[in-house]
Amino acid sequence: VASSLLSGLSGYVDIGLVLLWIEILLYLFPPVPYRAEEITIPADVTPERVPTHIVDYSEAEQTDEQLSSEISKANVICIVYAVNNKNNPINHLQPFSLSSPYRVPVILVGNKSDLVEHSSMETILPVMNQYTEIETCVECSAKNLKNISELFYYAQKAVLHPTGPLYCPEEKRPACIKALTRIFKVSDLDNDGILNDNELNFFQRTCFNAPLASQALEDVKNVVRKNVIDGVCDNGLTLKGFLFLHTLFIQRGRHETTWTVLRRFGYDDDLELHQDYLFPLTLKIPPDCTTELNHNAYLFLQSVFDKHDKDRDCALSPEELKDLFDVFPYMPWGLDVNNTVCTNDEGWITYQGYLSQWTLTTYLDVQRCLEYLGYLGYSIISEQESQAAAITVTRDKKIDLQKKQTQRSVFRCNVFGDSGSGKSGFLQAFLGRNLTVSVNINSFPQSKLYLHEVFPDFDVLSDADMACDIVCLVYDASNPHSFEYCARVFKQYFMDTKTPCMMIAAKSDLQETKQLYSLTPLEFCRKHKMPPPQAFTCNTAGAPCKDIYTKLTTMAMHPHVTQADLKSSAFWLRVSVGATVFAVLGFAMYRVLLKQR
Repeated sequence: VASSLLSGLSGYVDIGLVLLWIEILLYLFPPVPYRAEEITIPADVTPERVPTHIVDYSEAEQTDEQLSSEISKANVICIVYAVNNKNNPINHLQPFSLSSPYRVPVILVGNKSDLVEHSSMETILPVMNQYTEIETCVECSAKNLKNISELFYYAQKAVLHPTGPLYCPEEKRPACIKALTRIFKVSDLDNDGILNDNELNFFQRTCFNAPLASQALEDVKNVVRKNVIDGVCDNGLTLKGFLFLHTLFIQRGRHETTWTVLRRFGYDDDLELHQDYLFPLTLKIPPDCTTELNHNAYLFLQSVFDKHDKDRDCALSPEELKDLFDVFPYMPWGLDVNNTVCTNDEGWITYQGYLSQWTLTTYLDVQRCLEYLGYLGYSIISEQESQAAAITVTRDKKIDLQKKQTQRSVFRCNVFGDSGSGKSGFLQAFLGRNLTVSVNINSFPQSKLYLHEVFPDFDVLSDADMACDIVCLVYDASNPHSFEYCARVFKQYFMDTKTPCMMIAAKSDLQETKQLYSLTPLEFCRKHKMPPPQAFTCNTAGAPCKDIYTKLTTMAMHPHVTQADLKSSAFWLRVSVGATVFAVLGFAMYRVLLKQR
């Protein structure tokens, strides 16, 4: 066209002058490039205070592979179409493969709204319903800058507060409802199914750092009353009402409110509890150190037990235990737990057994304990930075031995014995069970003893079986071949260690038989500077005697005591009285707390 124009004008004007003017026009008005340069909007000029990096895409310049690469790096995609173009906007969506695994939120942008007098929204709504990735649609004009700021505000909002995870029509019970239900149960501090004013204000302070005024609380409840039957009960918010409020926030485009709540309670963008929330990285455990729950953690666990012990019988029925763990994604305690902790006559876990299982989990697998505390909302309810605040890491055991004192309160006793020696009866008696009835010992000593049975069919002891605070060697006093096993284990593994050991002469209710060994059990203990064998039986009418467990705990607490101390009746009387006082105080403290609540 330019050549024809120039040839037609050749007889009338100076061609050189025309070419000069064309160069000037091209300089002043260069052709529009296929893609704009990459732009970064600084954080301080955006409502959400986050920087936004804008990358332009040109269908004419880039291949499908390049497009896929760009999509994989994007947090949000703005697909621009011209509202004055009669083509269906869905044609613009096809190249972006919205069904791809990236699941990137999309903003539809109808540009050139200054050229038409009508809106394209009627055409767009069916497209938005078809693709769940589409967050919203904005009509704008790049020419007169209409809705340009709003476009990038919605783009930021689609990343920070996406709609997709909050509502998924394919799911019968969306993940958002599951998450909000857990949040409600954690916030329901008395487990009555209602968030009263105190609980609502605590929830408000936790999530938004400010309480609600009394009138604002009433206004919220009035909105729920008008829209939901049973949304408010006894002047408190029910789960139904709580879910309605968040549905209302989402419907009104206030996704940030619901997302603030979800993220405060540990959820990520996929509505799964974040790994950093469940397993805080702040907890470091050096070698030869152990982990224990601290005082505040026990108070929290007491409150959890109390709010689920609805019949106030100091035990958790199967229904109450299921209700307690309803905020977990799975049932953490199986039926085997009932065989390892104290239970009542019904076989239900008692208050003492409940705390013992938590103590055991913390000692053996602290990461799992952190996970469990996270499900219960420990850091939120206790207003701590993370669950790590519930854990005490003890000092190295070698330092305890050097200083001849310990700061630990949980001790591990490894129990050895040949088959048929009476180990099982000894272990069950620790829980207050004898051969005929189950008797619950209502005590919670300040120092806690954990018994670990080591099965006799081992070739070499593992490090875990060697790592303990005290060794208990059980033999059947009525079986002449039983003691030889205990003597062999002691001489092979523990004779040259500083780990205290104690011999248990089990089945003492039966006729004692001479052991077929070069030394009698008493002579063996004297030779190796051990306490004399302790007679034991669980074949009793009442609860088995627990003095022997007090002695084991005391030896674990004081591994440096001499043989003379171990033989002194005054020493055992002193430590036994102390342990009894701790036991009575521990149980009495819970009774007082329960009565006050």
